[in-house]
Amino acid sequence: MRKFLRVFQIETGECMIQDILPKKLKNEYERRRPRKEDFIVGFCDGCILIKEGNTIEFLTYDGFSSYYKSREEETPECLYLFSVDAAGYFLSDVSALRKMPGVVFCPMFEIRAKKPKECVFAAATAWHLFRWYRENRYCGCCGTKMMPGVGARKMDCPLCGNEVFPRIAPAVIVAVTDKDKILMTKYAGREYKRYALIAGFTEIGETAEETVAREVMEEVGLEVRNITYYKSQPWGFDGNLLLGYFCEADSNAKMRMDETELSVAEWVLGSEIEDDTEGLSLTREMMTVFRDRLRVRTDH
Repeated sequence: MRKFLRVFQIETGECMIQDILPKKLKNEYERRRPRKEDFIVGFCDGCILIKEGNTIEFLTYDGFSSYYKSREEETPECLYLFSVDAAGYFLSDVSALRKMPGVVFCPMFEIRAKKPKECVFAAATAWHLFRWYRENRYCGCCGTKMMPGVGARKMDCPLCGNEVFPRIAPAVIVAVTDKDKILMTKYAGREYKRYALIAGFTEIGETAEETVAREVMEEVGLEVRNITYYKSQPWGFDGNLLLGYFCEADSNAKMRMDETELSVAEWVLGSEIEDDTEGLSLTREMMTVFRDRLRVRTDH
């Protein structure tokens, strides 16, 4: 029974950004007004408004509206996004709050390393929706200013009737393995400098499995087999739905790295993979899952 439980934990994973149990995301669309205790999220120049401190704490609507009342100004409109348990999250214009005491504008890239995890998830999901609203202010068919839809999360064109729903881009994360080794990479020209796995977007007309084979061939010149789906992850930082896959490489093939995409591509022994201390991404979880699968085989 112990071995079964251990294998179950390894296969399911329990540490990604969206794993916020016992809390629960409620993403159903609603038209509602903020309560005093609800949270305001807002962005400016790639940064998110949070309270000062080492952890993530969002400004309440009470604090947000009080700031404008103290200045005898009208409180900006607030748009409902989602709830985490009973706490509602609302998007608003926070550009005027740069001088408000007790708050800071934190770069979204730095948010990833903060705690608690449910607030990181809320920040990423809000960022995803913020970008979508920002990029769909005008109709792509006729150029008319869009209006928030009624009864669903969408933007409607009042002139031509065009409807635009939130965009989610499917992408694959690929753990390429060869016996007791896994292919680790580092991106070229990116802020993120830690090890990653091969990744890429699904193109028109492709299955996810075909994306896996194509991306591995394009980035490191290897053919793969036994492509196996692992699990998925919403990744609001980039508006993606990540699909995780394991696959095996041809042991005799020579690796050829695409230097425009990658700065590093190398085989790493599974036993050398470090623990996932972030508890954030599908990429890190897949690395540790590969390591722990090897340990289970050794135990047997």
